[in-house]
Amino acid sequence: MQERRILSEAQINQGLLNGVLGTPSWFWKAALLLMTVLGGGLTAITVMLLFGLGVTGLGRPVFWGFMIVNFVFWVGISHAGVMISSILRLCQAEWRRPVTRAAEVLTVFSLATAAIFPLIHMGRMWRFYWVFPYDFDRMVWPDVRSPLIWDPSAIFTYLTGASMFVYMALLPDLGILRDKTTGWRRRFYGALSLGWRGNPRQFQLQFLLGVLLSGLILPVFVSVHSIVSWDFAVSLVPAWHATVFAPYFVIGAVHSGVSGVVTMMCILRVAFKWHDFIRPEHFDSLGRLLIPVATTWLYFFMLDVFFGIYGGESRELSVMNQRVFEFPWGLMLIAILLMGYIIPVSAWLFRGVRRNIGLMFILSIMVNISMWMERLWLIVPGLQNKERLTFDWQIYTPGVVEIMLVVASFALVTFGVMLFSKFFPLIPVWEQKEGQVLHEEIQIGRRRVPAIIRE
Repeated sequence: MQERRILSEAQINQGLLNGVLGTPSWFWKAALLLMTVLGGGLTAITVMLLFGLGVTGLGRPVFWGFMIVNFVFWVGISHAGVMISSILRLCQAEWRRPVTRAAEVLTVFSLATAAIFPLIHMGRMWRFYWVFPYDFDRMVWPDVRSPLIWDPSAIFTYLTGASMFVYMALLPDLGILRDKTTGWRRRFYGALSLGWRGNPRQFQLQFLLGVLLSGLILPVFVSVHSIVSWDFAVSLVPAWHATVFAPYFVIGAVHSGVSGVVTMMCILRVAFKWHDFIRPEHFDSLGRLLIPVATTWLYFFMLDVFFGIYGGESRELSVMNQRVFEFPWGLMLIAILLMGYIIPVSAWLFRGVRRNIGLMFILSIMVNISMWMERLWLIVPGLQNKERLTFDWQIYTPGVVEIMLVVASFALVTFGVMLFSKFFPLIPVWEQKEGQVLHEEIQIGRRRVPAIIRE
């Protein structure tokens, strides 16, 4: 039920455009801190380019470590935009309105950040074009049957679709900003608004475009993380070669992505003082959504473990033994289950917890710490499992360079969202106004309750 505040157009404009037309006091301090962290990330990349991948903890037989874990993690976070925007838009879920654009923006920047890590991991970043299936002078065709070739196509298709989604929903707000600014900013927003005047025909076309993009991007949403999972599943590495990886990775991506949206909404509510727009009922709805998502993730997680055990293959059992009983993987398994499901879902069952902004913030961060560890738990043990006739074997220990890159990736996504908020509103102004127009109260028994009236 929508317990909305009744706000005038002037109040909505002032509340949501304040961060665009003005600059909050914390903005430049946060930007300086994030740019410092990004400088450390660029330094780490420069060191890798100069001295090679030997400066990391990678080596025989573990050639995939923190960088690929981070790649999978950020692709997972990027699924929040489609889950929140497309599915809830098609279902006409009214509570989605303050959440959609922030989720879409998070999708764009997290996906762009994820795309950087395979390039860094190559070591020779200037040869990135080798993944594209073309043949001119090199007389070399990449293996188009490899998911490492499918990845760029899927990711850039998804990034293009997500960017179009953001731009389509921005048009009405660009028209508002064009009319409220002067000078170069008016020309800037005027060019981007594409002549938006807000007449009924434009809104009708925009609605149809939104429905069309929602329907078209859903298959991409499923395929992207399925293809990411096939990077592992089509290999012969023990504990990776599983058919359950595609749905398992997709539902894990939704779990981490929606939790990431909860984290961001908590921060935006405090940073921009959007208490009238991002309300406890929205966190209540997101908490309800996360309960079945987390339960489905746990089902596939256990299914993956049981498949490895029931198969009875010695290599699979060896990896499972390492994952469950050896340090630090056994402790990591306990932390994954506690932080990814048992603690948060047990808390989300209570309405008071779902409506407590501070607790939702802590629980959402807890979930994503768990999901990051889960990717590490899935990837590394299978690679460092010792086998017969292995001439070189070592335990993977991440280097300082890799840790700096992981920290810098979080700074890059945060800085991207902050920079976007300086030029465009992170909550759709026109959707808030539309919600006010559709809002009505209806009589049910002896009570009048809020409702949405659609013709």
